[in-house]
Amino acid sequence: MMLDNLPVEIYDALYQLGLTANYTGFFHIAYAVHLAVQSPQRLRLVTKWLYPDVAAYYNTTPAAVERNIRLSVARVWSETPDLLMKLSHTPLSEKPSNAKFLALLVSQLSHAPSREGTAAVAGRSCLSG
Repeated sequence: MMLDNLPVEIYDALYQLGLTANYTGFFHIAYAVHLAVQSPQRLRLVTKWLYPDVAAYYNTTPAAVERNIRLSVARVWSETPDLLMKLSHTPLSEKPSNAKFLALLVSQLSHAPSREGTAAVAGRSCLSG
């Protein structure tokens, strides 16, 4: 995957999951995933490393980042649980934690074939099997 296309890939994945840019968590998730794709070890210390970096970038607090991501994950879980389970490649009996949700997105985006431009150009969704 090329890092130049990463924001497009992330936004596309979030839109497919039913999350839109009118949620603050949309941008917090996108930036957190962007950081974690570049440095996957950030997923080991989400509250101590990832949230503070996202908070600093958006001039907010780590607690606000956690809350916004949690609310966004809850929205995805309530609106499109089937797509979330497809992303996880395993049945989910409950809403995933923030860290698991981020890890699922990072994993999917890290293993997705590189695309040029948008999903329309590629003709393939990063959530498609």
